[in-house]
Amino acid sequence: MSATPSAATPPQGTVSDPANIDPRIFDLYDEYCHGKMDRRTFLSRAAALGVVGGLAMAHALLPNYARAQTISFTDERIKATYVSYPSPGGNGEQIRGYLVQPTGEGPFPVVLIVHENRGLNPHIEDVARRAAVAGFLALAPDALTPLGGYPGNDDDGKAMQATLDRGKIFTDMLNGARWLKAHEASNGKLGVTGFCFGGGVANYLATEMGADLAASAPFYGAAAKTDAVPNIKAAMLIHYAEDDPRVNAMRPDYEAALQAAGVDYAMFTYPGTRHGFHNNSTPRFDKEQAAIAWERTVAHFDKHLR
Repeated sequence: MSATPSAATPPQGTVSDPANIDPRIFDLYDEYCHGKMDRRTFLSRAAALGVVGGLAMAHALLPNYARAQTISFTDERIKATYVSYPSPGGNGEQIRGYLVQPTGEGPFPVVLIVHENRGLNPHIEDVARRAAVAGFLALAPDALTPLGGYPGNDDDGKAMQATLDRGKIFTDMLNGARWLKAHEASNGKLGVTGFCFGGGVANYLATEMGADLAASAPFYGAAAKTDAVPNIKAAMLIHYAEDDPRVNAMRPDYEAALQAAGVDYAMFTYPGTRHGFHNNSTPRFDKEQAAIAWERTVAHFDKHLR
C-alpha cells in the first residue's frame, strides 16, 4: 500500500508540487511576500505570464495554515497561553505574545521566536509549539499588537506591519527577549530564532544583547550591520536558502565581519531551496531541508542554553 502524502506536503504531479510551479511565479511570489505588490497584483501578473495553469500555480503558493499545523495547541506536552509584556521605547506600551511552556518542572532554557513581516500568524505559533515540545520555554511576540494584533490574514498583516516604525519593532522584540530571559520559569539562558524579517531581528538581537544572548539561529534574514558584529557574544547558526539572491548578497561581508570579530558561528546553505523553505504552509517548503535546519537549530540551542 502506498503512503498517503502529509497535509503539508503536496503530492507529486499536482499544481502545488514545487517541481510543477514555474520559477517566474516563484519570483513574483517572493516580491509579493516582501510587500512589493499586493495580492491582486501578484495574481494578475502571474496570469499575465501566459504560463498554462499560471494562475492556479499562484493560488497554490498562498499559505494554507490549517493544513500546515504540526503541533496542536491542545497537545499534552505543552502549556500555551497569551501574555503581554511592557515595551518601553517600542511601538506600544504593551506587546502581546504567545508563550508556550513544556509540561514538567522547570526552569527551562528560553527561546524567542520572531515572525516574518506579517505579524504573529498560525505558522509562527506552530513553530513556538515545536520549540516547546523540544523542551524550551518559547515566546512568539506579535509586532502588530499596537494595531490590534495579527488580523487573521497575511495580506492585511503585511500592510499593517509596513505602517509601523521598523526600529521600534526591533525594540519591541528586544523587550520581549529581556522579559523572557527574566521569566520565573527561565533558566536564564536565552536563544532567538526568526524567519525572513524575524531572521534579521535574530541577527540584530545578537549585536544588541551581547553576552545576554547565548545563541541565535536566524533563517534567511538580513545580515547584522558589520560595524556592530564585534558586539556579538552569542553562538550563531545562520541558515540560508540556495536561491535567495537578496539575502545571500549580504552574506560575504557578514561572514568576513564574523571571522574578523572571532564570533562562534556556522553558516549553512540548503541545496535546492528558496527563501521561506522552512515555512510548511506553502509549496516553497522543502520538507527534507527544513527538517535538517530545524534539527540543527534544536541541537544548537541544546548545546548553548542547557
